[in-house]
Amino acid sequence: MTREEFKIKEGIIGRSKEINDLVDIIMQVAKSDISVLIYGESGVGKEVFAKAIHEFSNRSSKPMVSVNCGAIPEGIIESELFGHKKGSFTGAVESRKGYFEIADNSTLFLDEIGELPLTTQVKLLRALETKEFMKLGAETLTRVDVRIIAATNKDLQKEVDTKRFREDLYFRLKAVTLTIPPLRKRKSDIEELTKHFIKGYCESNKLPLPEISEKALEILKNYAWPGNIRELKNTIETALALNRGKNLTEEMFSDLTNDYVDFEEQRNLPVFLRKSSEDADRELMYRALFELKKDIMEIKDLIVNQYHNPNFNNIDNNHEEILSIRDLEKDAIKKALDKVRGSKRKAAKLLNISERTLYRKLKEYDLIEP
Repeated sequence: MTREEFKIKEGIIGRSKEINDLVDIIMQVAKSDISVLIYGESGVGKEVFAKAIHEFSNRSSKPMVSVNCGAIPEGIIESELFGHKKGSFTGAVESRKGYFEIADNSTLFLDEIGELPLTTQVKLLRALETKEFMKLGAETLTRVDVRIIAATNKDLQKEVDTKRFREDLYFRLKAVTLTIPPLRKRKSDIEELTKHFIKGYCESNKLPLPEISEKALEILKNYAWPGNIRELKNTIETALALNRGKNLTEEMFSDLTNDYVDFEEQRNLPVFLRKSSEDADRELMYRALFELKKDIMEIKDLIVNQYHNPNFNNIDNNHEEILSIRDLEKDAIKKALDKVRGSKRKAAKLLNISERTLYRKLKEYDLIEP
C-alpha cells in the first residue's frame, strides 16, 4: 500500500511534509505491538492517528477501545480500566469488565494519559509490563494481550520533573513517539481540510456543494487556529449552517480577521480539553466565554496602563476629579491614538489589547472617524 492509498483509507487529510512523515512512521510501526505515545495540542486529531495505527495493525479485526482518562472521576477510574467483582464496593451490584479486558487482543487508546492519578499509574505500569492485573475485589489475576496507544497535550517530561507523572511509566509508554503539529504549523493543509469538511457536511445534510472564494481561503490560511482542526471543522460547518445554499465568501469569516494575532507572541492562555463528540454549539459557547474573559482582562490592563505605562507620560492626572471607568477607558484610547498618529495596530499594542477589542471600543465610544 502506498502512502497516499493509506491516507485515503484511514481518512488522514493533508499533503504537507509533516503529515507525510507521520504517515511513513505509522506504516512502519503499526504492524508491531510496540507502545506509541502521541503528542499534540487539543483538536489536532490525535485519535485519528491512533485509529490509523490500529487499522493498519494485525489487531484490526477487533475494534479499538478508546478511553478519555481526563473524563473519568478519580474515584472510579481504576474500576473503569481494570473492572471489579460484584460487592467489591458500595454500588457494585454486579461484576464488570474493565477497558483492559474489553480490549483483549486489540488496541487500547488512552487519551489524555497525563490526567491519570499517580495511584492508577502504578497499576497501569504493572499491567503494561506483565500483561496481567487484578480486578477490584478479585482474588485471582486476569491476563490480557493489549496494545497501548497513549495521547496527551501535556509535556510529560515536565510532568515527570514535577512529580505528577511516573518516570518509569513515561519511559514505558514512549517507545515510539509521534508529535502531531498544530494546524498553524502546516497551513498548506488548510485548503484540503476545508474542502473535505465542506463536502462531508453537504453530503450529510443533502445540500448542494458550494464554492469557496480565494479570499475566504486566504483568511482561513492566515488565522492561527488555537483550536486546530476541530475549530476549523466547526467554523466551516457553522458557516454552511448559517448560509445554506450560498457560496462561502470572505465576509462569512470576517471574525477570524478581527481575532487574528501572531499565535507565537500572544500570552499563555488556557487550553480547553474538549471531547471529540462535542458539537458546534458547545464549541461556540466555549469560545464566547473565553473571549469574554479575555476582554475583561484586557480592559483591566488598559485601566492600569493609563496610570502606570511609562509611554503615557503626557496623561493629565487630575487627582481632584473622579472619572468613571468608561471615561478613563475612552481617554486612554484617545491618547494612545494621538500618540501613534491614528495607527490602530500600534495603539492596540501600546494599550496591550487586541485590535479586535480596540475596534469594538472605538465603536462603543463613537470614536470611529466618518
